[in-house]
Amino acid sequence: MNWLFFVLGVALLAVIVLFYFMVRGFINPIDKHNVPENLPFKIEEVRIPLPDGRHLYGWWVLSDKNAPTIIFAHGWGRSVRRMLPYLKRFCCKGFNMLAFDARGHGNSDPDKYSNLVKFANDIIASINFVEDNRKVDNPAFYLVGLSIGGAGSIYAAGNDKRIKKVVTVGAFAHPASVMKKQFNDHHIPYYPMIWLMFRYLRIFQNLDLNKIAPVKHIANAKASFLLIHGEADKTVPVEEGKRLAKAAGSRAELWIIPHRGHSDCHLEKGFWEKVIGFMKG
Repeated sequence: MNWLFFVLGVALLAVIVLFYFMVRGFINPIDKHNVPENLPFKIEEVRIPLPDGRHLYGWWVLSDKNAPTIIFAHGWGRSVRRMLPYLKRFCCKGFNMLAFDARGHGNSDPDKYSNLVKFANDIIASINFVEDNRKVDNPAFYLVGLSIGGAGSIYAAGNDKRIKKVVTVGAFAHPASVMKKQFNDHHIPYYPMIWLMFRYLRIFQNLDLNKIAPVKHIANAKASFLLIHGEADKTVPVEEGKRLAKAAGSRAELWIIPHRGHSDCHLEKGFWEKVIGFMKG
């Protein structure tokens, strides 16, 4: 009998240790940075207030007070530096631009864990900041979001009618399906580990993954969407983009790029012409 308790104890300890490292894996990596030199536009460093008293760090680029404003949202573990190719391409194309470090990322104030709702709230805080402080006259806001920044952009658009156009690259339709894939790729079983993770998120972080799933919110948006997905994306499978496009209906165009993955779609020939054309159309 003692050996049975010993085996159960070892198994329980293994579950606890593995679960601890699973949770630790969601802590944001910090990417501190400086403003790059020799950019083709002038960056104003800004601090964007959040409702809880913390601040986001951002780059503001003013083009014309009568122009629409694009908010750029990077992916998990990244920073505004990830958006530099986009800022450079949109520069001088008739848009004001604001790229920010999501909370707990880059130079923004700390926050232990990220999720798509926090990314969405950071986007909305950025829109409020532009309206309250930048004195632009055009009320239209457009979004460009990568990965979880794209998922957060969809969630934000479904809950804020000021958002008129959204471009996403590698956005997911449902966080649970992507999390399951990531854990399965590491040979982590659903029971008890993934099941415990979902219960942990529900109880301790108050996250109902079904309620916050972008696929549930994209239909509520008044915005137009350009959903871009690499056909060879191993992080967020292309089926996620297809689910989003189906839920959005006629307000979304899905562009699946053959042979591209999660982070290289912007290298595709014709990418910038299509994205900028969508924003200007």
